[in-house]
Amino acid sequence: MEFVAIDLETANADLSSICQIGLARYIDGNLSDTWKTYINPEGEFDPINVSIHRINEYTVLGAPTIPDVVDRLHRELSTRIVVCHTHFDRAALHQSLSKYALEDPDCTWLDTARVARRAWEQFAWRGYGLDSVCSYLGYDFSHHDALEDAKAAAHILIAAIEKEGLDINGWLDRVRRPIGSSSEAGRLSRKGNPEGPLCGEVIVFTGSLIIPRRKAAELAARIGCEVAEGVTKNTTMLVVGDQDIRRLAGHEKSLKHRKAEDLMMAGQPIKILRESDFTELAKLIDSASHWG
Repeated sequence: MEFVAIDLETANADLSSICQIGLARYIDGNLSDTWKTYINPEGEFDPINVSIHRINEYTVLGAPTIPDVVDRLHRELSTRIVVCHTHFDRAALHQSLSKYALEDPDCTWLDTARVARRAWEQFAWRGYGLDSVCSYLGYDFSHHDALEDAKAAAHILIAAIEKEGLDINGWLDRVRRPIGSSSEAGRLSRKGNPEGPLCGEVIVFTGSLIIPRRKAAELAARIGCEVAEGVTKNTTMLVVGDQDIRRLAGHEKSLKHRKAEDLMMAGQPIKILRESDFTELAKLIDSASHWG
Protein backbone atom coordinates (compact mmCIF):
# COMPACT_ATOMS: atom_id res chain seq x y z
CA MET A 1 0.00 0.00 0.00
CA GLU A 2 1.46 3.34 -1.05
CA PHE A 3 -0.01 6.82 -1.05
CA VAL A 4 0.93 10.49 -0.68
CA ALA A 5 -0.92 12.78 1.73
CA ILE A 6 -1.05 16.49 0.88
CA ASP A 7 -2.14 19.67 2.60
CA LEU A 8 -2.02 23.27 1.38
CA GLU A 9 -2.33 26.61 3.13
CA THR A 10 -3.56 29.70 1.26
CA ALA A 11 -2.84 33.39 1.68
CA ASN A 12 -6.36 34.65 1.09
CA ALA A 13 -9.83 33.62 -0.06
CA ASP A 14 -8.51 32.90 -3.56
CA LEU A 15 -7.83 29.15 -3.65
CA SER A 16 -4.93 29.71 -6.04
CA SER A 17 -3.02 31.69 -3.36
CA ILE A 18 -1.07 28.72 -2.01
CA CYS A 19 1.55 29.81 0.53
CA GLN A 20 2.63 26.44 1.96
CA ILE A 21 2.69 22.84 0.75
CA GLY A 22 3.17 19.73 2.86
CA LEU A 23 3.55 16.21 1.45
CA ALA A 24 3.92 12.93 3.34
CA ARG A 25 4.56 9.66 1.52
CA TYR A 26 3.51 6.35 3.12
CA ILE A 27 4.43 2.80 2.23
CA ASP A 28 2.58 -0.08 3.96
CA GLY A 29 1.23 2.31 6.56
CA ASN A 30 4.65 3.73 7.50
CA LEU A 31 5.88 7.25 6.87
CA SER A 32 8.52 7.01 4.14
CA ASP A 33 9.33 10.58 3.11
CA THR A 34 8.19 14.17 3.65
CA TRP A 35 8.47 17.51 1.89
CA LYS A 36 7.39 20.92 3.11
CA THR A 37 7.95 24.29 1.51
CA TYR A 38 6.64 27.81 1.72
CA ILE A 39 5.29 29.20 -1.55
CA ASN A 40 5.22 32.81 -2.70
CA PRO A 41 1.59 33.23 -3.79
CA GLU A 42 2.43 36.47 -5.61
CA GLY A 43 -0.58 38.07 -3.99
CA GLU A 44 -1.86 39.63 -0.78
CA PHE A 45 -2.17 37.94 2.59
CA ASP A 46 -5.53 38.29 4.27
CA PRO A 47 -5.27 38.93 8.04
CA ILE A 48 -7.85 36.19 8.65
CA ASN A 49 -5.70 33.58 6.91
CA VAL A 50 -2.56 34.82 8.66
CA SER A 51 -4.28 34.51 12.04
CA ILE A 52 -4.96 30.85 11.27
CA HIS A 53 -1.64 29.62 9.88
CA ARG A 54 0.76 32.43 10.96
CA ILE A 55 2.26 32.69 7.47
CA ASN A 56 2.64 36.19 6.01
CA GLU A 57 4.45 38.06 3.25
CA TYR A 58 7.65 38.11 5.29
CA THR A 59 7.54 34.36 5.85
CA VAL A 60 7.56 33.69 2.11
CA LEU A 61 10.30 36.15 1.16
CA GLY A 62 12.62 34.26 -1.19
CA ALA A 63 10.27 31.24 -1.31
CA PRO A 64 9.60 29.54 -4.67
CA THR A 65 6.46 30.13 -6.69
CA ILE A 66 4.21 27.33 -7.96
CA PRO A 67 5.98 27.24 -11.38
CA ASP A 68 9.25 26.75 -9.50
CA VAL A 69 8.00 23.59 -7.80
CA VAL A 70 5.65 22.18 -10.44
CA ASP A 71 8.15 19.57 -11.62
CA ARG A 72 8.54 18.24 -8.10
CA LEU A 73 4.78 18.23 -7.58
CA HIS A 74 4.33 16.11 -10.69
CA ARG A 75 7.17 13.83 -9.62
CA GLU A 76 5.70 13.33 -6.15
CA LEU A 77 2.02 13.01 -7.11
CA SER A 78 1.70 11.61 -10.64
CA THR A 79 0.48 7.99 -10.94
CA ARG A 80 -0.06 7.83 -7.16
CA ILE A 81 -3.04 7.84 -4.82
CA VAL A 82 -3.14 11.30 -3.26
CA VAL A 83 -4.90 11.74 0.07
CA CYS A 84 -6.28 15.00 1.48
CA HIS A 85 -8.92 15.99 4.03
CA THR A 86 -11.88 17.51 2.15
CA HIS A 87 -11.61 18.61 -1.48
CA PHE A 88 -10.18 22.01 -0.53
CA ASP A 89 -6.59 20.99 -1.22
CA ARG A 90 -7.39 19.34 -4.53
CA ALA A 91 -9.27 22.42 -5.69
CA ALA A 92 -6.54 24.78 -4.45
CA LEU A 93 -3.84 22.86 -6.32
CA HIS A 94 -5.92 22.84 -9.50
CA GLN A 95 -6.66 26.56 -9.27
CA SER A 96 -3.04 27.43 -8.59
CA LEU A 97 -1.74 25.37 -11.49
CA SER A 98 -4.43 26.79 -13.76
CA LYS A 99 -3.39 30.34 -12.85
CA TYR A 100 -0.01 29.63 -14.42
CA ALA A 101 -1.44 27.51 -17.27
CA LEU A 102 0.20 24.40 -15.82
CA GLU A 103 -1.16 20.86 -15.98
CA ASP A 104 -2.58 18.96 -13.02
CA PRO A 105 -0.69 15.83 -11.98
CA ASP A 106 -2.22 12.58 -13.21
CA CYS A 107 -3.16 11.06 -9.87
CA THR A 108 -6.07 9.44 -8.01
CA TRP A 109 -7.56 11.51 -5.18
CA LEU A 110 -9.00 10.15 -1.93
CA ASP A 111 -10.77 12.48 0.51
CA THR A 112 -10.27 11.37 4.13
CA ALA A 113 -13.26 13.43 5.26
CA ARG A 114 -15.41 11.11 3.16
CA VAL A 115 -13.53 8.14 4.64
CA ALA A 116 -14.15 9.34 8.20
CA ARG A 117 -17.86 9.88 7.49
CA ARG A 118 -18.18 6.22 6.53
CA ALA A 119 -15.80 4.68 9.05
CA TRP A 120 -17.17 6.34 12.22
CA GLU A 121 -20.92 6.79 12.67
CA GLN A 122 -20.60 9.91 14.82
CA PHE A 123 -18.91 11.75 11.93
CA ALA A 124 -21.41 10.69 9.26
CA TRP A 125 -23.20 14.05 9.07
CA ARG A 126 -21.28 16.52 11.20
CA GLY A 127 -18.04 17.16 13.05
CA TYR A 128 -15.77 15.45 10.53
CA GLY A 129 -13.17 18.22 10.38
CA LEU A 130 -9.53 17.19 10.59
CA ASP A 131 -9.06 18.38 14.17
CA SER A 132 -12.27 16.71 15.43
CA VAL A 133 -11.56 13.31 13.89
CA CYS A 134 -7.93 13.30 15.01
CA SER A 135 -8.96 14.30 18.53
CA TYR A 136 -11.32 11.33 18.63
CA LEU A 137 -8.53 9.05 17.40
CA GLY A 138 -6.11 10.41 20.01
CA TYR A 139 -3.75 11.81 17.40
CA ASP A 140 -2.02 15.08 18.40
CA PHE A 141 -0.70 17.44 15.74
CA SER A 142 -0.05 21.13 15.07
CA HIS A 143 -3.11 22.15 13.06
CA HIS A 144 -2.63 24.49 10.07
CA ASP A 145 0.95 23.50 9.42
CA ALA A 146 0.75 21.91 5.96
CA LEU A 147 2.98 18.92 6.68
CA GLU A 148 1.35 18.27 10.06
CA ASP A 149 -2.10 18.39 8.48
CA ALA A 150 -1.02 16.08 5.66
CA LYS A 151 0.21 13.51 8.19
CA ALA A 152 -3.03 13.89 10.16
CA ALA A 153 -5.06 13.07 7.04
CA ALA A 154 -2.86 10.02 6.49
CA HIS A 155 -3.45 8.92 10.08
CA ILE A 156 -7.22 9.04 9.55
CA LEU A 157 -6.93 6.83 6.48
CA ILE A 158 -4.65 4.33 8.20
CA ALA A 159 -6.98 4.20 11.23
CA ALA A 160 -9.98 3.60 8.96
CA ILE A 161 -8.13 0.84 7.10
CA GLU A 162 -7.34 -0.79 10.45
CA LYS A 163 -10.89 -0.40 11.76
CA GLU A 164 -12.81 -1.60 8.74
CA GLY A 165 -10.34 -4.02 7.19
CA LEU A 166 -10.65 -2.28 3.82
CA ASP A 167 -7.44 -1.58 1.93
CA ILE A 168 -6.89 1.73 0.15
CA ASN A 169 -8.47 0.48 -3.07
CA GLY A 170 -11.47 -0.66 -1.06
CA TRP A 171 -11.81 2.84 0.37
CA LEU A 172 -11.58 4.38 -3.09
CA ASP A 173 -14.66 2.33 -3.93
CA ARG A 174 -16.42 2.84 -0.58
CA VAL A 175 -16.34 6.65 -0.66
CA ARG A 176 -18.30 6.59 -3.92
CA ARG A 177 -21.20 4.88 -2.16
CA PRO A 178 -23.84 6.52 0.05
CA ILE A 179 -23.22 6.90 3.76
CA GLY A 180 -25.07 4.18 5.66
CA SER A 181 -25.79 2.13 2.53
CA SER A 182 -26.52 -1.55 3.00
CA SER A 183 -23.28 -2.32 1.20
CA GLU A 184 -21.21 -0.41 3.72
CA ALA A 185 -18.04 -2.27 4.53
CA GLY A 186 -17.61 -3.02 8.22
CA ARG A 187 -21.31 -3.84 8.70
CA LEU A 188 -20.94 -7.40 7.54
CA SER A 189 -22.51 -9.33 10.38
CA ARG A 190 -24.43 -12.35 9.13
CA LYS A 191 -26.31 -15.21 10.74
CA GLY A 192 -25.03 -18.53 9.52
CA ASN A 193 -27.15 -21.07 7.65
CA PRO A 194 -28.27 -23.43 10.46
CA GLU A 195 -27.98 -26.37 8.07
CA GLY A 196 -24.54 -25.46 6.76
CA PRO A 197 -21.61 -27.78 7.49
CA LEU A 198 -19.76 -25.05 9.39
CA CYS A 199 -22.71 -24.10 11.59
CA GLY A 200 -21.31 -23.02 14.97
CA GLU A 201 -18.20 -21.39 13.56
CA VAL A 202 -17.84 -17.65 14.20
CA ILE A 203 -15.73 -16.08 11.48
CA VAL A 204 -14.04 -12.70 11.16
CA PHE A 205 -12.32 -11.25 8.07
CA THR A 206 -9.30 -8.97 8.14
CA GLY A 207 -6.74 -7.52 5.76
CA SER A 208 -6.83 -6.95 2.01
CA LEU A 209 -9.08 -9.53 0.39
CA ILE A 210 -9.18 -10.36 -3.29
CA ILE A 211 -12.95 -10.88 -3.37
CA PRO A 212 -15.28 -8.14 -2.06
CA ARG A 213 -15.72 -8.42 1.69
CA ARG A 214 -19.49 -8.51 1.38
CA LYS A 215 -19.25 -11.47 -1.00
CA ALA A 216 -16.89 -13.25 1.39
CA ALA A 217 -19.36 -12.71 4.25
CA GLU A 218 -22.26 -14.06 2.21
CA LEU A 219 -20.23 -17.12 1.23
CA ALA A 220 -19.27 -17.81 4.85
CA ALA A 221 -22.87 -17.45 6.04
CA ARG A 222 -24.13 -19.78 3.34
CA ILE A 223 -21.91 -22.62 4.56
CA GLY A 224 -23.00 -22.07 8.16
CA CYS A 225 -20.60 -19.53 9.68
CA GLU A 226 -21.79 -16.65 11.79
CA VAL A 227 -19.95 -13.59 10.45
CA ALA A 228 -18.79 -11.10 13.08
CA GLU A 229 -17.17 -7.71 12.68
CA GLY A 230 -14.51 -8.05 15.38
CA VAL A 231 -12.48 -10.70 17.17
CA THR A 232 -13.96 -11.72 20.54
CA LYS A 233 -13.91 -14.69 22.87
CA ASN A 234 -16.55 -16.25 20.61
CA THR A 235 -14.39 -16.13 17.47
CA THR A 236 -13.40 -19.52 16.08
CA MET A 237 -11.97 -18.57 12.68
CA LEU A 238 -10.03 -15.59 11.34
CA VAL A 239 -9.58 -15.21 7.59
CA VAL A 240 -6.64 -13.03 6.58
CA GLY A 241 -5.81 -11.62 3.15
CA ASP A 242 -2.99 -13.62 1.58
CA GLN A 243 -0.63 -10.66 1.31
CA ASP A 244 -1.27 -9.70 4.94
CA ILE A 245 -0.57 -13.15 6.36
CA ARG A 246 2.89 -13.09 4.79
CA ARG A 247 3.85 -9.91 6.60
CA LEU A 248 6.34 -9.83 9.44
CA ALA A 249 5.25 -10.34 13.04
CA GLY A 250 4.19 -7.46 15.26
CA HIS A 251 2.32 -4.33 14.34
CA GLU A 252 2.42 -4.97 10.62
CA LYS A 253 -0.40 -7.42 11.30
CA SER A 254 -3.89 -6.00 11.69
CA LEU A 255 -5.39 -5.37 15.12
CA LYS A 256 -7.83 -8.25 14.55
CA HIS A 257 -4.96 -10.57 13.64
CA ARG A 258 -2.95 -9.64 16.73
CA LYS A 259 -5.98 -9.97 19.00
CA ALA A 260 -6.73 -13.42 17.60
CA GLU A 261 -3.15 -14.51 18.26
CA ASP A 262 -3.38 -13.20 21.83
CA LEU A 263 -6.55 -15.23 22.38
CA MET A 264 -4.88 -18.30 20.88
CA MET A 265 -1.96 -17.88 23.29
CA ALA A 266 -4.50 -17.75 26.10
CA GLY A 267 -5.91 -21.08 25.00
CA GLN A 268 -8.84 -20.10 22.78
CA PRO A 269 -9.13 -22.41 19.74
CA ILE A 270 -9.06 -20.05 16.77
CA LYS A 271 -8.13 -21.14 13.28
CA ILE A 272 -6.30 -18.57 11.17
CA LEU A 273 -6.66 -19.14 7.44
CA ARG A 274 -5.44 -17.39 4.33
CA GLU A 275 -8.20 -16.01 2.16
CA SER A 276 -7.26 -18.42 -0.66
CA ASP A 277 -7.51 -21.40 1.70
CA PHE A 278 -10.87 -20.23 3.02
CA THR A 279 -12.33 -19.69 -0.44
CA GLU A 280 -11.12 -23.11 -1.56
CA LEU A 281 -12.62 -24.71 1.57
CA ALA A 282 -15.90 -22.87 1.05
CA LYS A 283 -15.96 -23.84 -2.62
CA LEU A 284 -15.52 -27.51 -1.76
CA ILE A 285 -18.24 -27.38 0.88
CA ASP A 286 -20.62 -25.30 -1.21
CA SER A 287 -20.28 -27.55 -4.22
CA ALA A 288 -21.08 -30.70 -2.27
CA SER A 289 -24.39 -32.19 -3.40
CA HIS A 290 -25.49 -33.21 0.11
CA TRP A 291 -24.82 -31.61 3.47
CA GLY A 292 -24.90 -33.44 6.71
